[in-house]
Amino acid sequence: MTAARPAAPLVVDPAGHVTVPLGFVAGAGSADVRGHGDARLDVAILYSREPCASAALFTRSAVRSATVQVCVEHAQRPAPSGLRAVIVNSGNANASTGPQGLADARRMTEVVAATLGLDPREVGVASTGVIGRPLPIERIATVVPGMKLSRVGGARFAQAIMTTDTRPKQVAVEFSLGDASARVAGCAKGSGMIHPDLGTTLAFITTDVAVPANDLRRWLTETADDTFNMVTVDGDTSPSDTLLCFANGASGLSSSEPDVAAAFRDALEAVCRHLARSIAADGEGAGHLIEVRTVRAPDREAARRVARTIAGSMLVKSAIHGRDPNWGRVVAAAGRAGVPLVEERMSVDFAGVRVFDCGRPLPIDEPALRQALAAPEVSISVDLGLGEAAATAWGCDLTPEYVHINADYTT
Repeated sequence: MTAARPAAPLVVDPAGHVTVPLGFVAGAGSADVRGHGDARLDVAILYSREPCASAALFTRSAVRSATVQVCVEHAQRPAPSGLRAVIVNSGNANASTGPQGLADARRMTEVVAATLGLDPREVGVASTGVIGRPLPIERIATVVPGMKLSRVGGARFAQAIMTTDTRPKQVAVEFSLGDASARVAGCAKGSGMIHPDLGTTLAFITTDVAVPANDLRRWLTETADDTFNMVTVDGDTSPSDTLLCFANGASGLSSSEPDVAAAFRDALEAVCRHLARSIAADGEGAGHLIEVRTVRAPDREAARRVARTIAGSMLVKSAIHGRDPNWGRVVAAAGRAGVPLVEERMSVDFAGVRVFDCGRPLPIDEPALRQALAAPEVSISVDLGLGEAAATAWGCDLTPEYVHINADYTT
């Protein structure tokens, strides 16, 4: 039996990309998917040079894009090997596109497979953008064979998958055990059509730890529930949401060792939490990241429901945009979360200020609280006084720019 080794602290690189873990390469190109005649990056490939275990989560919408349908087929294929590559395009969701959409999604995997010498079933596919428009498949198929994949291509991959995002969202985490080290990294896109319990946005995670597929899926699901599924921007969900995780074992470390498993799970949580917060902070038109923490809830689900309801409240989001210290909207949102509450046991901290204590309002310094609401990140804490469970959700303020972005989205 291998003796347990103490894990070193995680080293987090907010600028790290998905090709930081050993054995992964990526690249991106321009296929003018939007048809605007520009040269922006809009097609990207991520590839493991080694066989992988993989895990996937998808949108829970009853309407699923063609790319999600094909990716589900490929991700669910029997072991011994999982997905080794994924091709992603932005600018077109390939959703509600009928049989042609399915054919186009399969064509994307076939072109990548032919280029990399893989079985098409080893290739995942994801698309994001406008719904209901045919994919310019020939332009995409033309770009793929000449795409350069490299160890530094993860940054271009993160850029190519953006739609209304204002910046790439990526991170890499490294940990060491004795003389060995391993890495977990990820990138995501997401700015609008984001709400809890949807699966994810588009997100891709890589690790050079060896992790069996069953463990990878279980740990990814548990982590996503506390991170990606605790993000809300606008109460809408997408037919394209996809989260893929690849584990190729290139570091030589295996999660079969308990200390490696523990360090890997910590690193996975750090990656997913960073990406989830980044998505909320970059919500369409957003000026503030909102973090809602519920504590002393009767159980975990109650804590999650209250936190998500407050983070998604249009009134709370509007108040924070206007720097309006109307904390009563927080109490009202908690009350409609569908969780039995006892108001006399509730306390609320709004932007770091205790405003409601055991069911009674406290005097507040309104100018000071308005100033606190001007910060880029606004915290809300709700103590339910009913148990020991806690949860955190993330959202953003609601601004006029959100309306402008979505009013002009297809024009």
